[in-house]
Amino acid sequence: MAHARKLYIGAKLREIRVRLALTQAEYAARLGVSLSYLNQMENNHRPVSARVVLSLAEEFGIDVTELAAGTSERLVADMREALADPVFGDIGPPLSDLQLVAANAPNLARAFLTLHRAHRQDRERLARLNETLGREDNPLNPLPWEEVRDFFHYCDNYIDAIDRAAERFAAQLGEGDRIAAIEGWLRARHGIALVLTSAAPLRRYDPAAKVLSLAAHSGRATQAFQALHQIALIEHGDLLEATLDLARFGSEAARSICKTGLANYFAGAALMPYGRFVERAQVLRHDLEALSGEFHASIEQVGQRLSTLQRVGAKGVPFYFVRVDQAGTITKRHSATRLQFTRFGGGCPLWNVHQAFETPGRFLRQLAETPDGARYVCLARAISKPGGSFLAPVRRYAIGLGCEVAHAGSLVYADDLDTRDDAAFQPIGISCRICERRGCPQRAVPPMEQGVEVDPNERDLLPYVIR
Repeated sequence: MAHARKLYIGAKLREIRVRLALTQAEYAARLGVSLSYLNQMENNHRPVSARVVLSLAEEFGIDVTELAAGTSERLVADMREALADPVFGDIGPPLSDLQLVAANAPNLARAFLTLHRAHRQDRERLARLNETLGREDNPLNPLPWEEVRDFFHYCDNYIDAIDRAAERFAAQLGEGDRIAAIEGWLRARHGIALVLTSAAPLRRYDPAAKVLSLAAHSGRATQAFQALHQIALIEHGDLLEATLDLARFGSEAARSICKTGLANYFAGAALMPYGRFVERAQVLRHDLEALSGEFHASIEQVGQRLSTLQRVGAKGVPFYFVRVDQAGTITKRHSATRLQFTRFGGGCPLWNVHQAFETPGRFLRQLAETPDGARYVCLARAISKPGGSFLAPVRRYAIGLGCEVAHAGSLVYADDLDTRDDAAFQPIGISCRICERRGCPQRAVPPMEQGVEVDPNERDLLPYVIR
C-alpha cells in the first residue's frame, strides 16, 4: 500500500505570506501554529500538517489541491532531463537534491534550465540551424516557441480569465448552428461578413473590407474554431494583451506566438464552455466521440479541451494531451498530471501514441507505468487533416490522452481493463537518457546516471550491461 507523501511546501508558504504582506507572527497566529513551527515549515525542516492545510483554505481561500507542489515536480523532472545532457558527463545529483532545489529555490532551478537552454541553442547555432529555424541571434534568449510552451506548461494549460470570457461569450451566442450564430454575431456586432472560400488559407481577415474568409474544405469544427479565434482578437484583444504583459516574455516573437495560442485557447473554450463541458464529460464518461458529436468539435479539439479543465473549485479529471507527427516529434503537449514529456531528445517508443499510426481510425488503449511508479490509462489515435484537393498534402498526426489510473472509473475506455493486475502495465519513460530501467528492449542510449559494462564475449538485446 502506498503511503501518503509528506508535504514540504516552504517556498509556497512564504510566497503566500509575502503576497499578503503579513509578518511571520501574524501569519503564525492566523494559521494557529507557533512562530517557531511556522519558521520550520517555511524552511522545509518540518512538513505541513493537515491542520495548517485546512487553515490555509479557511483563512486565505487557498485551493488545497494546488499545494501538492505540481510545479516543483515539473521542475525536478525538467532538471533531471537537462542533467542527462552528455555535456554534464557523469554528474548526477541524487533525486533528493533536485527536490530540495525545486522546493526551496525554484528560481534557481529555472535559471539553471534557462542556462542549459542557452547552451543547446549555442550548439544549434554552431551547426548552422539558426538560419533554418529563423532564430534571433541572442544566445541567452530561449527559442520563442519553447518560451511559450513553458508558459502554458507552468500554467497547467488553464488561463482562468480567458476561459471565463469564452464561457460568457458562448452563453450569449446561444445553441444551434454554431457557424450561423457566429456569422450573425459578426454581422450584427461588427459589420463583418463571413464567407467560405475554396482558396487558402484556413482563415483570412481583411479589416479594411470587413470580410472574414474561411476555407470551405476545412470542416465545420475547424471553421467555427477559426472564426472564434478571430473574435478573440477583435473583441478581447485587451484581455489577451494583459495576459501577455503578465507573462513577461523575453522577445516579441514569443509574445506574438503566445497571442496566437491565447486566441486559440479562447476559441476552444468558446466551442466547449467550461461548466457545460465538464458536466457532459462526466456524464458521458469522457467518451471523445460522443463529446465530439455533442459539441460539434473534432476529436483533437475535445482531447485538448479535456486537458485544460483545471478551474479552482470545479476541476475535471486531470489529463495529459499530446500530439506527435510521424517522425515522433511532439508538436503539442499539455499536462495536468505528473507525466512529463521529453524536452531534450526523443521520447519513449513504448508509449502507445507512437503506435497509433499503425491502426488509423482506431483508439489504442494502454496501461502504463513511469519510472516514478505513477500509473496511467493512456489513449491514442491517429488523425489526418486533408488539404482540400487531390494535390494538396495530407497532414498526419497521432494524439494521446490519458490520466492517472486512480481516475480509471471515470473513463469509458477503462471499463474492461484490469487496473489491479501489475503485469498489465507497460513500463514507459520520458527518454532513454533519464530512464533507469535495465531490461528495456527499445533502449537507444544508456542512462546518464548509471555506468555500463561491455563484455566482448557476450551479447544480449543491448551491447552493454547497465550497472
